Amino acid sequence: MVASPFMKAQDLPLVIPVFPLDGALLLPHAQLPLQIFEPRYIDMVDEAMASERIIGMVQTRPGGDPERPMLEGVGCAGKITTFAETSDGRYLITLTGLSRFAVREELAVRTPYRQVRVDFMPFQADLEPVQDDEEGFDRLRLLSALKRYLEHRSLDVDWEVAKAAPPEALVNSLAMALPFDPAEKQALLEAAGAAERRDALVALMEIDAAVPTDEDSSLVQ
Repeated sequence: MVASPFMKAQDLPLVIPVFPLDGALLLPHAQLPLQIFEPRYIDMVDEAMASERIIGMVQTRPGGDPERPMLEGVGCAGKITTFAETSDGRYLITLTGLSRFAVREELAVRTPYRQVRVDFMPFQADLEPVQDDEEGFDRLRLLSALKRYLEHRSLDVDWEVAKAAPPEALVNSLAMALPFDPAEKQALLEAAGAAERRDALVALMEIDAAVPTDEDSSLVQ
């Protein structure tokens, strides 16, 4: 991970471009690869690369114009840390999560992409270095819940990596990669801290594994 040059929440910009994408979760200290092909978001990346290289990832919520849905109240800002352009004009970028933000106001702008005024202060702890010790981390419970969740959904992971990964990196990667619905992703994003996000992740996996699938239901009919 590339270290952030920003040490304090007040060092981050007050206005940032946002990429509304339901189901896509970016968390502080984590990395999110993205393929950019829509012209408005190509423009957004061009502008970001010419300035602080910061883009906000945010989901939408019901309400507003279907062409311009309302934004969730909390998103996560990331810095573009890798960039490549394909022969057909697509951008392949990686966002490294910096900090969550509260959306204070969407601005009326002429750019084809949306921009918001944000507040990083409620989440300034996101900018602190990762404390990846095992104290208080019940890895066995998390891996047990993960095993049942994956079996329930006929999925798999690299178990050697899962067993050895640092706690926050493991929780963040699972929260971002597993196919939770947008509301569940938002709940993981808004968890107060690393411990609360871990507990929420385990709870979501345990609940999902307990819900009968269509195949399970057919066996008892």
